Amino acid sequence: MTAPLLEVENLVRTFTLPREHLFRPPPVVNALRGVGFTITPGRSLGLVGESGSGKSTLARLAMALDRPTSGTVRLMGHDLFAQPAAKLRTLRRHMQMIFQDPYGSLDPRQKVARIVAEPLEALTGAPKAEREARVREALASVGLGDTALDRYPHEFSGGQRQRIATARALVTRPDLIVADEPVSALDVSVRAQVLNLLRDLQEKFSVTFLMISHDLAVVDYLCDDIVVLKDGLIVESGASAEILRRPQHPYTRELIAAATKRYS
Repeated sequence: MTAPLLEVENLVRTFTLPREHLFRPPPVVNALRGVGFTITPGRSLGLVGESGSGKSTLARLAMALDRPTSGTVRLMGHDLFAQPAAKLRTLRRHMQMIFQDPYGSLDPRQKVARIVAEPLEALTGAPKAEREARVREALASVGLGDTALDRYPHEFSGGQRQRIATARALVTRPDLIVADEPVSALDVSVRAQVLNLLRDLQEKFSVTFLMISHDLAVVDYLCDDIVVLKDGLIVESGASAEILRRPQHPYTRELIAAATKRYS
C-alpha cells in the first residue's frame, strides 16, 4: 500500500466571536466538527461545499497556517502541529498553496521574478543562480516566458496572474498543492484555461492536489476523490465518478443540480 501523503484526523476548529452581551458568554462558531480524510500520492481530492461550510478553514489547517482546536494533520507521516519551527519549515517545501484571488494574493509592489522566487528564498536557501533557473522553469511550465520576470502583477490579466500564482506554488517542486477556489474569481472564459493548465501540470509533475471548491464540476475535472462538506461536517465522500453518478446525500444532489444548471 502507498503511504498517505496527507492525513487529516478528527479535525475540530472553533472560533470565539466578540461578546454581544455583558452577562452572556461570547458566541462560538464551530467551523469544523471532527473532519477526517486521507490523500495518497497521485490521487487528488476535491473538497466541495457552499460558502460557510468550513472549506477555507480546512485549507488553512492543512497548510499549518492556523492551528486546530483539536485533531491532527500529518504530512508524509509528520504531525504538522507537533513539529518545531525548523522542522515545519523543512516540511513546507513539500506543500504549497494557490489562493482564491489572483488580484490579492500577489504583492503589487514586487516584480514577478521576486514573487515566484519567494518560496525558494524562504524555504530552501538555494543559491541565487539555482533560484533564477527554477523561477524561469516554473514560469515556462505555466506558459509564461522570461518577459514576465521584470513586470508587475497589474500588467497581467486575471488568468495570467493565476498562472503566476501557480508558478509560485510549483517552484519548490512540492508533492501537495492546496488550491483554494483557484478559478472562482476568474471570468468564465478564463476558467477552462486555468483548469486545463492545472491538469497538465498534474500529469507533467505528478503533483497531488487538495482542491477546494463550491463547484462539483471543477473538482470532477481534476480530482479522483470527492469529500462533501456541510456546516463543518463531512456528509459524503468517495470516488468522483461514484459520487457524481450515485449521490447518496440530499446536499450532494443539490450541489450536482447547481453545477448542472451553471454549465447547461
